[in-house]
Amino acid sequence: MIRIVLIDDHTVVRTGLRMILQQQADMEVIGEAEDGEQGLALIKRLVPDIALVDVHMPRFSGVELTERVRRAKLSTRVVILTVAGEAPFPRRLLDAGASAYLTKGCPAEELVKAVRRVADGQRYLGADIAQQLALDGGHDGSPFATLSARELEVAMMLAQGLTAQIIARRLKLSAKTVATYKYRLFEKLAIDNVVALAHLASVHGLIAHAAPPAR
Repeated sequence: MIRIVLIDDHTVVRTGLRMILQQQADMEVIGEAEDGEQGLALIKRLVPDIALVDVHMPRFSGVELTERVRRAKLSTRVVILTVAGEAPFPRRLLDAGASAYLTKGCPAEELVKAVRRVADGQRYLGADIAQQLALDGGHDGSPFATLSARELEVAMMLAQGLTAQIIARRLKLSAKTVATYKYRLFEKLAIDNVVALAHLASVHGLIAHAAPPAR
């Protein structure tokens, strides 16, 4: 039996995933969490075979959760799920220790196949993710590679047009902390405004197009 936990801040997503997975005779959903911090605690307590993890979550992101699972040398394998069109930094997540990377719009059959392969010790990439990796030649020469997991997440949200106040609420951080991340990532990327950030993110394929600046 493949033991699975679901880590996503959207209840409806977790419900849909549970319905798909519980129909499989060889799979069991043993727990759920709605943010990265709860998710890591759940993984440590239950030690599931597979964790299905969202990229953008409160407290800390799927990137950071994946890195922490690896650093803790936990046996749980991480399957990353992200919204179609928001497939950021797949190589960063794979390097962090993710075993699979899929978009949430993938067919149920593909999700089930990915879970079984990962449980068997293999890696799995959705077709669109594999194409993205092929196009970058297997290398991440992006300046975004210099950012920490949290800086990268804040950068993505800013580039998509979210204000610092909204980001603080979504990630359950103080406005001051978000401002610090913003200052650091601007310094690392050698930019000084959100418009430049959105353009840079678009050029390097992290977002489909540059969002209008937040007001």
